Amino acid sequence: MGLEEEIDELREEIANTPYNKATEAHIGRLKAKLAEKKEKLEQQSSSGGGHGYAVEKTGDATVALVGFPSVGKSTLINALTNADSEVGEYEFTTLDVNPGMLKYNGANIQILDVPGLIEGAAGGRGGGKEVLSVVRTADLVVFLLSVFEIERYERLQRELYDNKIRLDTSPPNVTISKRGKGGIHVTTSDDVSLDEDTIASVLREHGYVNADVTVRGDTTIDELIDGIMDNRVYLPSIVAVNKADLIDRDYLPTVEENLREVGVDPDEAVFISAEAEKGLDALKEHVWEALGLIRVYMDKPGRGVDYDEPLVLMEGENTVDDALRKLGGTLDERFRFARVTGPSAKHDEQQVGRDHELQDEDVMRVVARK
Repeated sequence: MGLEEEIDELREEIANTPYNKATEAHIGRLKAKLAEKKEKLEQQSSSGGGHGYAVEKTGDATVALVGFPSVGKSTLINALTNADSEVGEYEFTTLDVNPGMLKYNGANIQILDVPGLIEGAAGGRGGGKEVLSVVRTADLVVFLLSVFEIERYERLQRELYDNKIRLDTSPPNVTISKRGKGGIHVTTSDDVSLDEDTIASVLREHGYVNADVTVRGDTTIDELIDGIMDNRVYLPSIVAVNKADLIDRDYLPTVEENLREVGVDPDEAVFISAEAEKGLDALKEHVWEALGLIRVYMDKPGRGVDYDEPLVLMEGENTVDDALRKLGGTLDERFRFARVTGPSAKHDEQQVGRDHELQDEDVMRVVARK
């Protein structure tokens, strides 16, 4: 029996097994086996070679536009950036990954117009694996949906999930330390509902014999497996609904209900028309907020504060030390301290060190050794 048949059998057994405390450990073992076999199948598929997409990440952040063919991604990227993406009223007009640069709030945001996904992309259909590998390198996923095909959102999500992309969630709090003997010892916090035997069973299916594992938070079996596999990518996402200018106002409640049915809050979606260039300012603001970018205006000796070209950092990488690394040159090794004025400072010209966390629209002057 081949791997594909084994995977199908495991999926069928999981689907036919009722989930309860008595079957939890068994389902955990099945899902762990399934994850391992899918990994082996993927490795076999990729060993055959084939061409992928190599896109050099540039700018302050990278956004991947994800959508099925002919949803209007090429039109949108042309409207947002200086790209020149081929556009046509037929499928697969985007034949390669086409990067463009959106300039917004002083930041350079790279937007990747990837080829339209089709169902089965994670399994390799339509060059889907290569496309999805590009999505994994992005900082944000923007789903572009046609106002007439909202239901396709669920299929797009599934394709990304099958390619180990986890959206709008944090990595599970799972820590594993191998040891020489003693079997598997499980420690859980009070809010973990998984049974310790289930956790140990899943680890054994992944080849662990002796290990200390700590699980915190109400983790599901699938999330536990994600934590063990340690090759998942966690990305934020937003939803843009295109061709909104083509519907009557009376149809809008239907669109909003369709969004709710696929788990999208209509108030959080951005309604746009790429063709008519409507709603693009709102989309840019949503992208900015989802990326968590902040601007730091540098006070340059003898030249004053540069408000035109701020230093752009990302939340979580926004300390003075992060800023020094991004500035480059010899400032890092010559750094003495910085003076900061703005939202992160207790007072104007506050003297701070490397670990100070900067906030949006701070003004910073670096004091360095000569």
